[in-house]
Formats: sequence, C-alpha cells, structure tokens
Amino acid sequence: MSQTELRQTPPRLREEIAYAGDGAGADGGDAAELAAALRRVVRGEVRFDAGSRALYATDASNYRQTPIGVVLPRDKEDVIQAVAVCRRFGAPILGRGGGTSLAGQCCNTAVVLDFSKYMNRVLSIDPEARLARVQPGVVLDELQAAVKAHGLVFGPDPATHTHCTLGGMIGNNSCGIHSVMAEFYGPGARTSDNLESLEVLTYDGAVMAVGPTPPEELAAIIAGGGRRGDIYRRLRDLGREHAELLEAQYPDIPRRVSGYENLDQFIPGAAFNVAQALAGTECTCVIMLEATVRLIPNPAVRSLLVLGYPDVFAAGDHVPLIRRHRPIGLEGMDDLLIHYQRVKEMHPHELDLLPEGTGFLLVEFGGEDKAAAEARAQKLMDELAAVANPPHMVLYDEPEKAEWLWDVRESGLGATARIPNKPDTWPGWEDTAVHPDDIGDYLRDLRALYDKYGYEAALYGHFGQGLIHCRVTFDLRTPDGLVHFRRFLWEAADLVVSYGGTLSGEHGDGQARGELLARMYSEEMLGVFREFKSIWDPAWKMNPGKVIQPAGVTEHLRLGETYNPWEPPTRFQFPDDDFSFSRATLRCVGVGKCRRAAGGTMCPSYRVTGEEAHSTRGRARLLFEMLQGESVRDGWQDENVKEALDLCLSCKGCLGDCPVNVDMATYKAEFLSHYYDKKLRPRAAYAFGLIYWWARLAARVPGIANFFTQTAVFSRAAKWAAGVAPERRIPSFARQPFTAWFRAREAPAAVPGQPRVMLWPDTFNTYFHPETAKAAVAVLEAAGFEVVIPERPLCCGRPLYDYGMLGLAKRQWRQILETLRPQIRAGLPLIGLEPSCTAAFRDELRNLFPHDEDARRLSGQTHTLAEFLQQKVPDYAPPRLPRQALLHGHCHHAAVMGMEAETKLLRRMDLDVELLDSGCCGMAGNFGFEAGEKYDVSLAVGEQVLLPAVRRAATDRLIVADGFSCREQIAQTTTRRALHTAQVLKMGLDMAHNGTLPPGAYPETRYVTEEDRTGNRTAVAMLAAAMLGLLAAVSWLWRRR
Repeated sequence: MSQTELRQTPPRLREEIAYAGDGAGADGGDAAELAAALRRVVRGEVRFDAGSRALYATDASNYRQTPIGVVLPRDKEDVIQAVAVCRRFGAPILGRGGGTSLAGQCCNTAVVLDFSKYMNRVLSIDPEARLARVQPGVVLDELQAAVKAHGLVFGPDPATHTHCTLGGMIGNNSCGIHSVMAEFYGPGARTSDNLESLEVLTYDGAVMAVGPTPPEELAAIIAGGGRRGDIYRRLRDLGREHAELLEAQYPDIPRRVSGYENLDQFIPGAAFNVAQALAGTECTCVIMLEATVRLIPNPAVRSLLVLGYPDVFAAGDHVPLIRRHRPIGLEGMDDLLIHYQRVKEMHPHELDLLPEGTGFLLVEFGGEDKAAAEARAQKLMDELAAVANPPHMVLYDEPEKAEWLWDVRESGLGATARIPNKPDTWPGWEDTAVHPDDIGDYLRDLRALYDKYGYEAALYGHFGQGLIHCRVTFDLRTPDGLVHFRRFLWEAADLVVSYGGTLSGEHGDGQARGELLARMYSEEMLGVFREFKSIWDPAWKMNPGKVIQPAGVTEHLRLGETYNPWEPPTRFQFPDDDFSFSRATLRCVGVGKCRRAAGGTMCPSYRVTGEEAHSTRGRARLLFEMLQGESVRDGWQDENVKEALDLCLSCKGCLGDCPVNVDMATYKAEFLSHYYDKKLRPRAAYAFGLIYWWARLAARVPGIANFFTQTAVFSRAAKWAAGVAPERRIPSFARQPFTAWFRAREAPAAVPGQPRVMLWPDTFNTYFHPETAKAAVAVLEAAGFEVVIPERPLCCGRPLYDYGMLGLAKRQWRQILETLRPQIRAGLPLIGLEPSCTAAFRDELRNLFPHDEDARRLSGQTHTLAEFLQQKVPDYAPPRLPRQALLHGHCHHAAVMGMEAETKLLRRMDLDVELLDSGCCGMAGNFGFEAGEKYDVSLAVGEQVLLPAVRRAATDRLIVADGFSCREQIAQTTTRRALHTAQVLKMGLDMAHNGTLPPGAYPETRYVTEEDRTGNRTAVAMLAAAMLGLLAAVSWLWRRR
C-alpha cells in the first residue's frame, strides 16, 4: 500500500496502528474494573470512554499521552475516595485545571482529576487579613472579581487569567504580567510567594494542612508522629543536610521556577513554609484540595506609559532604570510580534496606538488617584528624556486604551502560532528568565542563537523580571529536525545558565524541560529533588515522568517522526490549511481561550455546560484524535465526535475569537456531511436545512401556511413534525415576499450614470421579514443608487451547512455563480442583509471553490449594508436620529465582517450606541428552534448577556440586531422587537422627511409589524370553514356506523 493510499484509508482499517485498547490500566490493572470501582465511590463523574480519554490527551504543549480515565470530583471527599481506589489498583494520578500548561505536565498515562467543572469556588475572603480561600478549579478572573470589591487583587496574573485555574497556577508556580507589582508591593512575583497555606492529599491517603511552620509548631508536629510527623521530620532533615547546596544552587532572580524551586524553605532559620515548597511541583508530590492565598491592594487608578525603541535589545537595556521607579507592570515586545499581529489582522487599531519604534515596553503605574499615577509615570518620563537616545513615549490614562494595549501583549501566544506562509511555531523554549539587569544582553545572545540554528521567533514577555516568551519554528516531525531541536535545547540551556538564569520562569518544567535540569543543577541537587519527591510520594505515582526522572524532550510528542494522520477527501477545500483537513485540526494549540466564562463569543456551549468536549479546544482535539485513529477509531462515523459537535452552535465565534482562527462551524459541517452519508438525518435537518424550498412553497399560499403554523392545534403537530421545541413560536410567512413586492413596485426612474448595486434577497428577509429588505431599498435609493436583485430565486444555502448538506449547498453556489456571472465580472457590489448569508459569501464560498476566479471576485464584492455605506460611499451622509441604541452583533457578522462599520455608521446618525459584548444570542440559526437539549442551551446562552440587557433597556431605546435568528430570540423571550440597521436608517430618513421622532416608548412598533404576515384572511376563513365541514362530515359518518 502506497503512502498516499495509507493516508486516505479510514483509521479503523490502518493496520500499522496498534491500538492499546481500553483494558490496559496502570501496572497491568484492568481499566474497566478501575472505572467500576471509582463509580461506586465517586459522586462526581467517572469517564473512561475513548472520547473523554482523547479530550485529555494533550495540553498546550508539544506532548500527547492518552490518560487511563478521567474523574470530575464534586468535592474533597470525592478526591480522597478516587485516590484511594487508584492506590488500590496502582494507577498513577494527575490533577488538572485549565489544561493550558506548555511543558506537558497536564498530560500523562494516569487517572486525570479535572477540578475545573465542580471544585471551582471561592470559599471565603478575609479582607482585613488580605487572604482568600479557594478550591483548586477556581478560575483566576473569578477570584479577582470576588476580591475587587474589597480593593484587593491577587498579584500574579498570567495571560490566560480568563480561564486558568488557581490549582494549575500553584502547580506551575505561575507569575504573569502584573507579578512585578507583587514583587514591589506584595510578597513576591511568583504564585508560591503569594501562597499562605494548602490543604493537600498524598497518594497514600494522608490529608493535611500545610503552610508556614514556626519552630515550636514544627517540633510539635514531629513529636506527634504519624504520616505528617514523618514528612515534616524528613523535610527538616533535608534542609539541615543540604543547606549549603540549596543556598548555592538556586539562581538569585525574581522568576526562579525550574526544578523543585523552593526547598530553601527548609534551611535552618527559614520560614519552613511547606505550602510554598510544594508550589511548582506540578502534581508530582501531592493533590491540592484547597488553598489560602495572599492578596495585595489593587491600585484605584492606573496609567500606562508606552515606550518605543529602535529595537527590542535597546528596550531591554532600559529595564534596570525603569525598575528603580517600581512600576506595577513592565512588559516588552519586539517588532516580529507586532508584525505577526498585523499579518493575522489582530488588533489593527490597537497597534496604531504604539509609538514609533520596533521594540516596545509597556510600563504601568498605579496610584490612589489619576494625579498620583500620572505623577509616577511623569517622573520616569523626565528621567528617560534626559538619557542619550531617549525612547518615543506615549502616556495613556484612559482605561479603555490601556486595556487595548494590554490585549496586544496578552495575545502573544496566539499571535505567534500559525502564522500565514510561515513554518509552524511551537513551545519548548518559551520561558527562560535571567536577572532583569541582564535582559538586554541576554536578548541579543538568544537572538543570535536562534539565527545560528535557523529558527525564527518573536521575543516578548515579562521584561521587568527578566523573562522571555516565544514560540519557535522547531521542526518536530522529521528525524533531522528532532536532532537539531535537541542540539539547540542543550546549547540554549547552557546559555541561560551562564547568565545565572533559569530554564523556566513560570511555565514549569514538565517534560519539556525536565531532561534539561541536569544542565542547570548538579547531580547532587537533582538527588535532593528526588529525595523530596520520595518523601511525599514514595510509590512515585504522582504525575510520573514529569520534572524528576522525566521522559525525554522528544518522547510522547504530539507529532514526532511517526505522525501520519488519515487524509480523507473532503467537501470543503481548506485553502488556508494547505488544502488539508488534518492540517486544519492542527490549528488548535491548546491556549484555552474558548474556556472563558465571559467576553467575546467563543465558546457559548462550553459556557453553559462547562464540558471540555463542548469547548472549541475539546472538539478540535477530538477531530485531531479521529485522524490518528488510536483512541477515536471510527472515523467519520465516530459517535464521540458526533456527540461533541452536537451542541456546537456553529456560531463561528472561534473563527473570530480564537487566536489561531479555528473554524469549528466548518469542521462540524464537514464531519456531518460524511457522518450522514447513506443515513437519514434528524427531522429538523429537513425542516430547517431545506427552509429555502419550504419558504418558496409557502409563499404561494402564505395564509394557509400560517394557519397551520400559527393555529395552536396544527402548530403543535407542525412543530413535532419539524423537530421544533414546543416552547418556540414558528415565525410566520409574509403575505407578499420581498421579491414579489420589488418587481411589482414602481421603481424610481434610473438616472444616466447612476451607480448600481445588487441587493441579495436572502430567504429570511424575503419570505419572513420583507420589511427589512424594503427599508434597505429605500436607504440605498436615498443614497443615490439604483437597486437591482437577481433575476431568478437563489439561495446561498447557509442553513444547509448546519446539517452537513454540503453537496446541495455546492449546487446552490454553482447556480449563483452561473446566474450572476455577468454582474460578478462587471464588479457590481452585492449588499447582504442577513449576516450569516453575507458571511457565507465572504467565507464558505471561497472555502468550497478556492480555485474559481468568479467565486473569489464575488466574495470580494459582497458587503453588509453598513460596510458599503461606510467604506464604499465616502460622501454618504446618514440621516440624524438622536436617541439611544443597544447594538448586538450576529456571531457570523462579528467573526467574519466585524462590527466596526455598523457601530461607526449608527454613531454618525447621532445615535448613542452601546455595542454589547453579548456573544451569541443562543438561537444560532436553527439551533435554538430544535427541541430538547438544544432549546435549553439556546436559552441559557441568551440569558448570559443579551436577553437581560434587552430587558433592562429603556423602552425608548432602540434594540438593533441584524441577524434574523437574533431578532427572533429577542422577540420570543422579551417584550421587545429588534430592528435591522436598514430599518434604523429608514427611521432616520422618515424623521428627516416628517420632522418628528418616532414614538418614545417601543419606537420599533412602526417598523416591525405583523401586517405583512397576516396572510389572506379570506383564504384562512375558507380553509377554516372547510376544516370544520370536514370534521362535521366525519362526525356524522361516525354516528351512522
């Protein structure tokens, strides 16, 4: 069999793959028996199925190890019971939080305890003592929100603060952007420095509280004996015996994280804080049950000084001077990071806020008021102005702009991953740290080392504490590439050690750096580390193969020499992924931004269920595993993948929000197109997927259609037949479709030379809400354009994608291209009103027909109404409409086109516009109409932001939402009706014509009316009479029997 044939063979048939099977537990134990034993004692969830194991096989690192099984404990007792069962079976244990680790410490052949779903609460806050008690699965931003009311903050804040957990931060000993504030104004930069105490569980079942231990307490604990006394005695002896070694070998820098980095706690005279010594051990010693962390005052006001330098090295040279001013944030970025963001079209407007230069520092100061914060910044500016070759300086005191610039810096990991037309970049040497005084020289030497090995990497990070982040163009797939990689790591380790630095400044060692610890520490010191682990974990069952006695840096690679995924033929072409679906599944690098609880759109289903399988990352990982064919073995027919995709709303939030632009809506459509080959789809697929044809049919007899869909008894039957949730209201059909109205109307006479545009009559605004399209015609004609529509009925097939009906969708597109070919080649602009349809022209069209020049042209000629008026009609003067408005962006609109044009156009109307950060409305096209779990999820998604905001809005405030499904969700769950941008513009035109504003309360009433959907009353009456006559006849015949 050829290599090509092999890659196109479904995974289950690939003989060269040796499937380990579900029966292989740890140490030869039986996984099925282990799972059964766990289910008997754990009140939470126990998952040993292939899909769950595949979900937890990777983190954000280069490594992949399929776990034995996964446990989601509900409380401490669950954890204790689970560990006891695992101990009986000899199964290793791994605790996991957000799964964002970059060194491989969160994937192992072990039983994974995922704390993020249930054990995720802030248990108590003591503002006076500045302490908070938390569970290991609590997300950092949840803690920050809880303590903010008390004027406090937890110092370390990694870029993943929206979704990383405290347990993971303690395991890694994380730091973050503002950990310099914790260094200057708190107990220290690292999580360990900000840790008061822990409650921990050992593999052998001991539960104990650990923290600072005064001498008298230490003596009492040792005298008390038992497992705790034995541990403390051995820790005391370790500190006494190796005091000189511990003092000599740890680097004297703020970001000391590599190895077991805090054993100097046990040197005689030290605080003997056992909690701090356990921080950074990456679950290789104990399981954390609870933590008490230290808090620091949160500056009331902040100001951000941005400095531009000729290069990043000059920026690094100024770090020591700036540190003397004790800022609360000090970050650096090089020109490559900014270039990558421009190439990926990330933060286009935010990047314009940067001063002149190719190396940058972000310096933040805090104060009790604006004057105090700015005075600290000004003092630094005065000193910098006096030095030779001063940097360009811009001071921002507006919180919004400062937040935008911090977003640029926090996007570093995503910005440096999957860069178009560049080799893939990977972690592996992304976290070195030196003393801040040496950062400039170290940056020069590190750049020279990358150049020597032919690698490219953007350099950015926590310059204020001497730490450099980067993703590097390592070749992790070929034998020569892996040899080159290893050689580089050894030389790079020697370089950072020569500076008195550390292999890791916050990401930990895991597997990525565990093997390199021998370059940083002596064999005697490594022996001390092994002794420390043995004190806590004598069986060596806690996260084995990580940090101490680790697997090699090129073992268990996610890719590696043997990476050879299935390459199935696909219906989408994936032009941005080298025309390869397997390459598309490599997009996800595990950042985990899709696990955020708020902000943006991604990922609505995860926010409702809290399930890894319902995050973009989880689904992407399952698709990756499907192509490997090891744990997910049934290819396109695999139920694990199908179930994970089932609650995907196809919102495309990931396309816009994910830093590497994973497009799960497209992946779902591709999967379903194969899954349903030669099998029936659900009823809803035929009802909603074929809505274009049903709507055309109903348009012939709208009164009859509405009678059956709007009359209670018949509506219930229609909903059941279509798979619609009984709680939903089926939208009624317009009495006259927009296209019929358009052709029947008396259009204004065309003026010679008058510019022409084509309005796209989508299914929804043609057959259900024609008033939207009518308003658009009025607006475009008022702007001086001749409006035309296609000569024949056409549909982009947008609803077909959600059910994988891609063959039919492609036929629809071919019809469009054939019908509109003259207009396409003439360059005629096409205006879309329904965002999902407009997005289909801009996105799906080029994915399905990447080599078709007319498809490419049509995609580029398609605009939203606001885009066209804002960007293509520079002299357009919108009508005034002085009032307030809430603007909600359709998910596809935000992801593909963005909401900038709509926001700017509405504000030019003198509207006071609030653009809601409302994410998905929950309806998501057909999703929210479907019965069962999808309906429940749709409501839960809408209730997170959008629907409460609409209900709170004043009755004279406009609600603006261009999406048909968004407007339906609002109409069916609130007392308000939302308007399309076209209708708002029409309202402004009417005001200009009439000279008066529309009514104060519910101003949308005149623009959203049921009048066009009442149908022909005579036809309805005749049908009702006929039905009554039929029932009477049946009744008479029945009585005659």
